[in-house]
Amino acid sequence: MTDMSMRWKRTLCVALAGISIVTVAAASASAGEISVWVWDKAFNGDTMREAGEIYTKAHPETTFNVDDTASQDDIRAKLQTQLLAGSTDGLPDIVLIQDDIAQKYLQSFPGAFEPLSDSIDMSVFAPYKVAAATLDGKSYSVPFDSGVTGLFYRSDYLEEAGFKAADLENITWDQLVEIGKTVKEKTGKQLLDLDMNDTGVIRMMMQSAGEWYFNEDGSLHITDNAALKKSLETYAKFYQADLVKPVSGWAEYTGAFTGGEVAVVPVGVWITATIKANADQSGKWAVAPIPRLDLEGSVNASNQGGSSWFLLSSSDNKEEAIDFFKTVWAGDQDFYQDILIKRGAVGSLLSAREGEAYKASDDFFGGAPVWQNFSTWLGQIPSVSYGTFTAEVDSAVAAQLPTIIQGGDIDAALQAINDQAQQQMQ
Repeated sequence: MTDMSMRWKRTLCVALAGISIVTVAAASASAGEISVWVWDKAFNGDTMREAGEIYTKAHPETTFNVDDTASQDDIRAKLQTQLLAGSTDGLPDIVLIQDDIAQKYLQSFPGAFEPLSDSIDMSVFAPYKVAAATLDGKSYSVPFDSGVTGLFYRSDYLEEAGFKAADLENITWDQLVEIGKTVKEKTGKQLLDLDMNDTGVIRMMMQSAGEWYFNEDGSLHITDNAALKKSLETYAKFYQADLVKPVSGWAEYTGAFTGGEVAVVPVGVWITATIKANADQSGKWAVAPIPRLDLEGSVNASNQGGSSWFLLSSSDNKEEAIDFFKTVWAGDQDFYQDILIKRGAVGSLLSAREGEAYKASDDFFGGAPVWQNFSTWLGQIPSVSYGTFTAEVDSAVAAQLPTIIQGGDIDAALQAINDQAQQQMQ
């Protein structure tokens, strides 16, 4: 057992003591039935069910059993419990894993997942998604939804402040700060809402410059990370210019922009459905490319969130599962058009961008081809190495934010982040 596996075992033993593993102990799928574990029925579950129905129609001998009854945390706990115990009983054929923790699974449990790049052409997917699940030259996932980001904004507020759509195109975060000052002066609205327990904005800033918390070899990249330092400085500027509505938790976060309290929302495309749920705001929203850091090499494209499909090596249906991946997820453009229309799922298959659904305009966003724009930005997202301890470093970053926004020394904060992360990684 690796040192990392031992750490996971110690961490999980208490937390998992009261968790029922009835689902884990369920009987393995019958021959010809591909079992899948996902969370979120309406998005992930129904999308995989639709993919399965497409495949079964052409291959009646292969059916799908999609279990979407558990939360993401419960799925992680069940999967980790089984893998740590070295038992494959009850494991599914396919499991959905969030991109930023993929390397933790691959490195902690070597041999548990089937390499797919020998069978599937990974060049058809967005490169940054493939990179997230690539280890030692082999790719282990079939990319699903993208967390491609955009700058959602209230076009009516920006217009009242004297700005046009062109003024939001391909700007830096520092320029957004200046825009925010004018918006507040002219409209009385705060620029954006932020929860200091959520480092998502800092991470998307950093990734736009092609950087993350780790070097390629997995070692910490904190104290000398120019992109992280600039991201923290920029984050502080929003507070120091009094442009932030502080929030706590998801309900307050979404309520601030759906309730019209702030002017912009820098976030992943998956927020679209939440924004569009307010039909009375149709025509009052628009989307621009995410701002970039004022650093050489930074681009107006980044990512927040997203997951991919993994095939367990213990599967009795590997041949069928790989063919299913190749046929539907790596080749059916019509499928991607359909899940975009039905669920707002922006997939990672690059050729899907040529479909009609992606070219359609959206009256809610002022008649702009927002899906085409997101798919264009998708292909521009820099690849980064998410490492195995992103969550631990996130916690260390969040711990320093209160000091940073009050003008604390950034270099000292970076050292503190590095020190706390090192302790948590031991």
